[in-house]
Amino acid sequence: MKNVLFASASAVAFLASPAAVMAQTAPDQSGEIRTQTGAADEIVVTATRREMNLQDVPLSVTAFTQEELTTKGIVGYEGLALETPGAVLNKPTANFNTFSVRGIATNGYQANLQNSVAVYIDELPISANGNSTQLDSTLFDVERVEFLRGPQGTLFGSGSLAGAVRIITKSPDLNDFDAQALVDFGLTDGDSFRQRYNGMVNLPLVEDKLALRVVGFYRNEEGWVENIGTGEDNANTLENWGGRAVLLWEPTSKASVRLMALHEKSEPEDSQLINPNLDPDRETRNTRRPDVFGGDLDSYNATFEYDLGFANFTSSTTYSYYAQSFIIDLDATFGGAIPFALDAFAYDKAFVEEARLVSSGDSRLQWIVGGFYYYKRRDTDLFYRSDPAFLDAFGMTGLPDEYYQRAFNHTNSEEIAAFGEATYNFSDRFWLTGGLRYGSLDVQSFAEGGYNSNYLTNALFGIPGPLTVTQIQPATGEKGTEKGFSYKLSASFKPVDNVTTYATYSTGFRAPAVNARAGLPSSVDPNDIIIPDGASSDDLKNYEIGVKGNWFNGKLSANLAAYYIDWSNIQVQANRVSDQVQFATNIGGATSKGIEFEMTARPVDGLSIGLNGSFNDSEVTDLTPEEAAISGAVKGIQLAFPEFQGGAYLTYTRPLTATVDGFLSVNARHVQGYPNQFPNVPGQPGVQSPTYAPTEAYETVNMSAGADFGDHFKATLYVENAFDDHSLIYSHPEGFADARFSTLRPRTFGVRLNYKY
Repeated sequence: MKNVLFASASAVAFLASPAAVMAQTAPDQSGEIRTQTGAADEIVVTATRREMNLQDVPLSVTAFTQEELTTKGIVGYEGLALETPGAVLNKPTANFNTFSVRGIATNGYQANLQNSVAVYIDELPISANGNSTQLDSTLFDVERVEFLRGPQGTLFGSGSLAGAVRIITKSPDLNDFDAQALVDFGLTDGDSFRQRYNGMVNLPLVEDKLALRVVGFYRNEEGWVENIGTGEDNANTLENWGGRAVLLWEPTSKASVRLMALHEKSEPEDSQLINPNLDPDRETRNTRRPDVFGGDLDSYNATFEYDLGFANFTSSTTYSYYAQSFIIDLDATFGGAIPFALDAFAYDKAFVEEARLVSSGDSRLQWIVGGFYYYKRRDTDLFYRSDPAFLDAFGMTGLPDEYYQRAFNHTNSEEIAAFGEATYNFSDRFWLTGGLRYGSLDVQSFAEGGYNSNYLTNALFGIPGPLTVTQIQPATGEKGTEKGFSYKLSASFKPVDNVTTYATYSTGFRAPAVNARAGLPSSVDPNDIIIPDGASSDDLKNYEIGVKGNWFNGKLSANLAAYYIDWSNIQVQANRVSDQVQFATNIGGATSKGIEFEMTARPVDGLSIGLNGSFNDSEVTDLTPEEAAISGAVKGIQLAFPEFQGGAYLTYTRPLTATVDGFLSVNARHVQGYPNQFPNVPGQPGVQSPTYAPTEAYETVNMSAGADFGDHFKATLYVENAFDDHSLIYSHPEGFADARFSTLRPRTFGVRLNYKY
């Protein structure tokens, strides 16, 4: 770490040195940088809940404008992760999206645990826990996407342990009619057709007062995986559709009301997880029935803003309803010997309220104060399934249908917090920022009833005959409660106008996790682990220094950050081997340290060259023998994050005629392999887990070329995964599935057409 800090300090010294400054042709006083087309634009973000120049924000942020998303073909989370240093997307299949940032991950799934990176659509947190589906939100007609790295506990609360992703949708234009259509047709693996349709209409209803913006989208993407169990080719076809309507009313120059309704539904026909042993091309899976992970989201938001003169007041109220399906074949738990599957359905009702005051004016002291309230009720129906033919063959009667167990549960989660942040500008070159959040979190689960049977025991031991059905009695679980503070303190210094340096200390946390089956012994092996009560909140401390700057009138820009993270009382997820029951617990601690960098050069008009990447060293540092035994962890083991990942891109634009510009773009990325979980079997110290299978290093190259016909029409030809890399980029940490691995989408050729009115 001393070498990391020395290198960072050296970089800061060089970037701020007089020689570097004197080399500029014209100092850029405003911090403006140039976009890929050469136009001067200042990147403004609201990562700190106030508008700030990206170069002055004292934390690591990567921002994406809609133009950049469209040009690069980024329609979902995969593209964001590939373009963001220090971030990895663990995506086993459609609608399963778990980000890992800066090494803060023990596996890529985080079942039963709140995600370590919070994902927001405007003010609504849509990330939940690892075994919940999370929609592949369509990134069309957004104002921007901000990827914040490092804990964001003071402003974004629990779930932002390692970072936050903010999808900020566009508001209506009060004065101008506007419309846009974007279509995308592609061909994957030679025979799988992709079609994407996006449209937007902006309607001013009362000039300067009232406007409506309506967005719609539809995606139908044929799959590329063959399921030899169901006999389906291209089994993992995905259909995704939805839209949103935003109404903006500004009755006076000081007040505004923004109303938004959003609907999105995603329906995959099967999973893309594969078994690499079935097919050298790594495009085959084998299940009795399709595995389906779907989601259906409705969200309604009302945001009121008022200029009080001394401050701007914002109140944001959101209600959402999210229905999700989790249908999966569990046969591999027992080597495929007996039919064993789960049909699970969850229904989330969430209410979110945040109210805040943000100071205005140019005084030296700038501040934010606010309050936050979040309530969610999740109803979960767990239906464990056998097979009618198997039941008939062994005379296993007594069940109402093919389901040998039905359990109905619900969980209530509540968070209430007060937060504040203040910045004092001692001068134009030096300022201090402090942030504080006090929050209280409660989680409690309830068993509502259902029934169970002795199917598993009889089926595994070949015992024929009628089954015994017992009723599940209603029960109230222990309440998990956490209260405490999150902190942030940073110092920022501009040695020259075009360079900002900063040092930041920040903390993050996650909500406690309660195990629904606490105290339950295994029905298969009574000597196996007894499920513990759950896991208390973990704690993370982040120490970071960074430098951001641009030179040569915006032709060169660079961001560099070095960090050291102390992660203690780590929440971990493990599986009891005998029956694959998931549970959460805590273990000692880990450290993560590294460097992230982003650099962009624009040596001539129309040419943009960029590099980004991260180096990370993370490992378990504090572990008792008891913690090692129950979790499968080993002291000194690398966490589930690559030691290096990096990317490079080149974009070139030049006039073809007086009204037509041609462009070419190439984007390449390399990600090293990393452990998919802790190495040992929970409950069996020293015995390597059969599901321990690190991911493989992979490279992906995307290319596009096209023409921009003025302000209205753009046509793009593209290829994704140009070299058809089939490396295993995801490895599931649980043994219940025969297909546990995922690859990149195979080589895809396509055309993208964009029309603006």
